[in-house]
Amino acid sequence: MQCTLCNLPLEKKVDEFYFICDNCEAYLKDSQYYFSPDKEKKHYECHNNDINDIGYQEFTSPVTNAILERCTSDMLGLDYGCGKGPVITKQLNEKGYQINLYDPFFYPNQDYLNYNYDFIFSCEVFEHFYNPFQELTKLYNLLKTGGLLIVKTHLYTGKTDFVNWYYRKDQTHVFIYTFKTFEVISQQFGFEIEHLSERLVILRKM
Repeated sequence: MQCTLCNLPLEKKVDEFYFICDNCEAYLKDSQYYFSPDKEKKHYECHNNDINDIGYQEFTSPVTNAILERCTSDMLGLDYGCGKGPVITKQLNEKGYQINLYDPFFYPNQDYLNYNYDFIFSCEVFEHFYNPFQELTKLYNLLKTGGLLIVKTHLYTGKTDFVNWYYRKDQTHVFIYTFKTFEVISQQFGFEIEHLSERLVILRKM
């Protein structure tokens, strides 16, 4: 198996299920354990993503707040991997923002590809990418120069034993990022890192 970001051979396993890339320091699930599309969709359908739930709104609020602080309502945004309950889009729509939706299971319309975006956001999506290089290439090309890519995912920092870490235990998490991973991404694609924390990353297209 090769790193799906760096395209380099993966030789070191940290446990039965995950490799670690020597270059970008990401943790990649062994492809033999990937879910089928039907099984993956059933897994997501079990998520309780009610757009009117206050707890869910608070969970996604780092992304919502990042957009409200940096983007204006005359800009066009894309909710990439919005899931069955696009709560961030609902809240932004209420403030006059125009947001296109895409999700391979719940909003599969390909029309979103016909636009260029001022900002793209993905909330708890990047860790599900089977091929992050391909996904990032697509998102980079959809962004206008100066546009923002806003990502909420939980970076592994080494503070917790990886094998027992809650994020690793989700069977649909196939690519787990570290701080080094996003540094490599910024170098690969020419993004400027505007914000990099354990749970929120903001990249600007140069």
